[in-house]
Parts: sequence; structure tokens; C-alpha cells
Amino acid sequence: MIHTLSIQNYALITSLHIDLHRGFSVITGETGAGKSILLGAINLLLGQRAETRMIKAGASRCVIEAEFDLSGYGLDAFFKDNDFDFDGHTCLLRRELTASGKSRAFINDTPAQVAQLRELGDKLIDIHSQHQNLLLATEDFQLSVLDILGHTDGPRKAYAEAFAAYQRASRDIRDAEQALRNIRDEEDYLRFQLQQLDELHLEAGRQDALEQEAQMLEHAEDIREALFAADALMQGDGTNSAGVISALREAQHHLAAIADVMPEADALAARVDSCLIELRDVQSEIEDQAEHIDSDPQRLEAVNEWLSKLYSAMKKHHVPDENGLIALADEFHRKLDAITYSDENMQQLKEARQKAYEETLRQAQVLTELRKKAAQQVERQMRELLTPLGIPNIRFSVEVKQHQEPTATGIDQVDFLFSANKNSPLQRIADVASGGEIARVMLSLKAMLSGAVQLPTIIFDEIDTGVSGQIAERMARIMQQMADGGRQVISITHLPQIAAIGEHHYRVFKQDDADGTSTHIEELDEQQRVNELAHMLSGSELTEAAVDNARALLRKR
Repeated sequence: MIHTLSIQNYALITSLHIDLHRGFSVITGETGAGKSILLGAINLLLGQRAETRMIKAGASRCVIEAEFDLSGYGLDAFFKDNDFDFDGHTCLLRRELTASGKSRAFINDTPAQVAQLRELGDKLIDIHSQHQNLLLATEDFQLSVLDILGHTDGPRKAYAEAFAAYQRASRDIRDAEQALRNIRDEEDYLRFQLQQLDELHLEAGRQDALEQEAQMLEHAEDIREALFAADALMQGDGTNSAGVISALREAQHHLAAIADVMPEADALAARVDSCLIELRDVQSEIEDQAEHIDSDPQRLEAVNEWLSKLYSAMKKHHVPDENGLIALADEFHRKLDAITYSDENMQQLKEARQKAYEETLRQAQVLTELRKKAAQQVERQMRELLTPLGIPNIRFSVEVKQHQEPTATGIDQVDFLFSANKNSPLQRIADVASGGEIARVMLSLKAMLSGAVQLPTIIFDEIDTGVSGQIAERMARIMQQMADGGRQVISITHLPQIAAIGEHHYRVFKQDDADGTSTHIEELDEQQRVNELAHMLSGSELTEAAVDNARALLRKR
């Protein structure tokens, strides 16, 4: 519940501080005194969009702050999940708005996002303004009534997961069908391109190998001459010139000859012998390579032809090497396989969608059963609540029909049907109920919902529209009952019959001073309540009869 509310420089409010109480409280005041301003400030505190025009003229910023007592409302998880300090009892919300347009929010003196403020606000206060009566005509609101009373949180979550899976499965089929259409449109093109790539017999490393072979074939004569020359230098030319190997062999003999008189020569001879072994191996390989090097114009032509086709394909497909073409060919194969095996793949996707659809319907049926039970509860309680509110011939029915296909909220289509007269047929409530009847229906629904949703504070902004006298008093009794058990219920009203029932009474008023007009609020004592109710009964002129009537109303509390 709201424990204290402080407002500075908001609209016509310069500075306001008020203590609020548990139970049923009422707020009264003349039209235009600033009751809507008070609600606007609370809405801003709860995360509503901030606008600089809300700041009081001449002020640099406005601040709205409220202290809440949340003992016993089980909101610890919100503070833990969002990393806000919380002692289990007190919560402080603050919203600041500067003339430059900067907005800041705080939860327990910790900076917070407006979305977090809004999320917490939804758990703290329900403000029923007059325009909310229009919700009664919407299917979403009617469905939410059944969900709250039917305690469908768990089943709704299970349904949402099943419905999301069904949507994904349906989307997979649509995507697969579109992809298949696109591939079939280019099937001939793919097969032609793949045929050209397959003719190249692509394999990793072939490009490098053939480019090297082409280099050797183009310079075969130069290579062979170089190898023969190297071989001749190593072996000699067979006439008068000795080769490197012969020279080293002779050097090795000389060194070996003096080994007996010079021990070091033996080691040198051994080292030269090692060199001879390596050189003979090199010479043998040179000789072998020279014998196999031969000019082959036909092979060179074949290699260059393949490389030319490869380079053309690389340029055509904008890839840097043969690996890019291999990857492209694999992609073409994959797309063509998708066509080849499309029927099988599509069947698997359809089976998955059907399975998800059946699970969605199964979860939807669980919701439907809970909603139908809640509908019976609504019908029974609405008759019980509306009959004493001046609709003795009330007939109220909740029609639960089903959509042809699942929706985000299930398969149920809900209509509240209403008739206030014996001979009138049941019709959609928004089509036949008067403004006063709508107000009484909404109050009755709120009374039912308040038992299922443990909101700390409920504020009614002129819920009494279109009613008066005894009916107004009975509406006040319902709000009073809603406040039983420690809940805070606040009614902003113009009716003395409702104002008199409140345990606490606040008056909103305007006051002119040197700085202009300001809105104020004060809690009334017993005598002030008598005077306020008397003014509400008789107008600006306070009569003795009105005072007596006011005292009589207060005695009914």
C-alpha cells in the first residue's frame, strides 16, 4: 500500500505531502480542483511517459516520490531478479523530470529503468479510470478476467510454449516451400553450372600441381641442359676434364696415404669420404632427373587447356582458387539434392507441424476447461453482486466459443452477455448496458478480481458515474469489503453516499496566492468531513439540513 506520497512542482502542485492509510479511503473535491492531477502524478511515478509540460510553470524540475509498505505481498523475487535492495517491507519509488527533458527513476534510491518502474508499478497499484470502462467491450479484457479467476498462469505458459513451437514449425514449412520454389526456378541453371564444374574434375591441390607441371614442360630443354651440365661437372666430360667427384676421390687417396705419419689426415680423409657419398647420391639423382625430362608438347597443351578452363571458371564465379570452385560445386549439389529429396523433407516438416499442432490443441483444451469453470463463477457472482446494485432482473452470461484456429491466447473467444430487463434478450454488454450499468459491472468485476490478485492498492476514479442514492452506497460497501484484510482501496468520488463510507477522507482543493493557483490535498477530521459532505449535498451554501444529513450518512459507516 502507499504509505506516503510527495509531489513537487507537478502541474498545479507546488509542494504536497500526504500520509495514506490501509482500508477504504475517499478523495473528494470540486470539479477542476486537481484530482486528475493527483492521478497523473501517480501514473508518472508508475512509469507513464514523461513530458516537460507536466512541470509546474517556472520550476526547473518536478519530483514525485512514494513510500510503499509491501509486507506480506510476496514481491521479493522482483527485487532480487533486478538487483534492488529490499528489506521485505519498505519500497521507495521516485521519478524526477527536468525542464530540459531528462527523466530519471529510482527504486529504493537505486537508479532504475522506466520499464522496471512500470513492471513494479503493475504489481503495486491498479488505477481504474473512467476510460477503463471501455475495456469491458474488448475480448482481451474479458478473456483476462477468466484467466485471473481461473488461475491459468501455468497452463497459459505451457500453451504459449506449444503455440510458439507450432508457429516455428509452420514457419519452417513456409520457408522450405519458398526455398524450394526459388531453387526450382534456377534448377536448369544449377545443373548447367554444375556440369561445367564437374568436367574440370576438381580436387584439392590439383591446381598447384598442374601449374608446377606446366612450368616444367615449358622449360624442359633449359632444365635438361642444366641437369646435364651439372652431371658433367660432377663426373667430368669423359675426355681430359675431371669432375668434382673424381677430384675429391683423388684428394681422399692423398689424405689416406699420409694417415700413418699424420693422424689428423685420417679424420680428414673420412670427412671427404662422407662428402663423396653425398655427392654420388646427388649426381645419381641429377642423372635420373635428366633422363626423365623430355619435351612433351601434347601434355603441355592438355595442362594449359585445363588451367585455362579453371581460370575462366574462377573469374566467372568470382572465387580466388580451385577451393572456391569446389565449395561452389558442393553448394550446387546441396541445392539440387534439396529438390531431389524435397518430398521426403517436406513430409518430415509437415509431420513435425502436425505434432506441434496437436500439442497446441491439447494445451488449449486445458485452458478452455479452466476458463469455462471460471465463466460459471463469473455468472454466479455477477448475479449476486449486481442484484443489490439496483439491477434485480440481471441476467449475465459468459459465452465461450472457439476460434477455428489457435491464437496467441488459445482457441477461446469470450463474450460477456448482459440483460437488465426481464423481456430483453441477452446481448453483448457493450451494446446494451447504460453508463451506470457499465460502472456497476466493472466494480463487480474488480471486486471479484481483487480476491484473486493481491494488489496492495486499488484506486477507483469516479467508478460511480451514472449512479446515485442507495445504489451509490451499496457500491461503496463493495469497495469497503474489497479493503477488508489490509488492502488499500481509494475512491475518487463526487457522491456523498460513497464519501461517507470511507474510513479516511481527503479533500483536494485549489488555492490562490501571490505565485498563482496551486492544488492542495488535506486529510479531514470528523467535523471537516461533516462540512465537506454537507457541501456535496447542498452546494456552496451550507444549510442545517445538509449538515444533519451529512451526520446521518457518517453514522452509517
